[in-house]
Amino acid sequence: MTLTERQLTLATLDRQLLLRRRRLDVAEAVRLVCAVQAQAPASPYVALWNRVEDFAPEELDAAFADRRIVKATLMRITLHAVHADDYAPYHAAMVRSLRASRLYDGRYTSTELTEDDADGLLTRLAEFLARPRTGADVERDVTAGFGEQGRRVWWALRTYAPIQHTPTGGPWSFRLPNTYLASSVDPEAETQDAAAGVRRLLLDHLRAFGPASAQDFARFTLLGRPVITQALSELGDQVVRVPGPGRAVLYDLPGATVPAEDTPAPPRLLPMWDSTLLAHALPGRVMPQDYRPLVVRRNGDMLPTLLVDGQVAGVWRGLDGGLELTAFHKLGKAAWRGLTEEAEKLAALLAERDPAPYSRHNHWWDKGIPGAETRTVKGR
Repeated sequence: MTLTERQLTLATLDRQLLLRRRRLDVAEAVRLVCAVQAQAPASPYVALWNRVEDFAPEELDAAFADRRIVKATLMRITLHAVHADDYAPYHAAMVRSLRASRLYDGRYTSTELTEDDADGLLTRLAEFLARPRTGADVERDVTAGFGEQGRRVWWALRTYAPIQHTPTGGPWSFRLPNTYLASSVDPEAETQDAAAGVRRLLLDHLRAFGPASAQDFARFTLLGRPVITQALSELGDQVVRVPGPGRAVLYDLPGATVPAEDTPAPPRLLPMWDSTLLAHALPGRVMPQDYRPLVVRRNGDMLPTLLVDGQVAGVWRGLDGGLELTAFHKLGKAAWRGLTEEAEKLAALLAERDPAPYSRHNHWWDKGIPGAETRTVKGR
């Protein structure tokens, strides 16, 4: 049977724990959904609140503190929170891409430093980061021999070296200045583990976002087509083809299930840059094409969104004492009732830490958010 667009949407929501919250340890939840966008410190908390029954922020604080969940630059050259056991294979999969994104960038090549200049510091960097250090500490010590170019060397290394962010306190575990810690990954061994890392990441992507195409995986990671084609070939019968509504070939895990087309999708309030909106080739599965310009802004900001029946229907932001919900089109009473119930609970959670976690992005609202209706919801 050929899958419909609706079934693909429901499959993504189901595997992302967005059809129903589940009672899970936070580290296991992160593993199930592959990775959680952590570009904004509050986002992993809001993401897991949407997915984990009776989510307690303190549990995520503890998981970051004891490094069961780690925060690092990985897919799409952005910060993600991943299960500690997944970091090494994911970094191995991504390191060539991460390295190229910096060492071939004009901001680095203009220094006239070589790739070996940066790579030659990896061992010293690992030794220096045996305990947490701020970026300023690293820049002063590790790159001291490069004079004024030391800042560019550290800019490159902090993206591709096997290092992780360490918690610095604050309402969402991480605040400026960033502090870093070396991982136990051996950079030389990673070169041999790269293909295995891509295969592992591809399987985890299918488990968390499938059925999916090679183009979807490329969108999620920014890995090149030859690397992905090789991984699919090497995986053999660990992946299967499934018929879908478009021309792109869809892959899935053997035995994976897809919800029935009439499965209801509950309302959700997703954080900025939620991975659900970034894991598939454009236009994606939950974002109507007409709404992309309203959600994805010119500098790459992806505003926190309202999901109604599995589709983006608007955006939200925190205000003192509550949330402001803006719908892009008219919603019925049942939809507003569901969104209001979710917003009351989320506002209560945010009030305990930071009522407006994305306030630095309020300029997008100041410029105007076209919408059919805006409502303010107070926390319970």
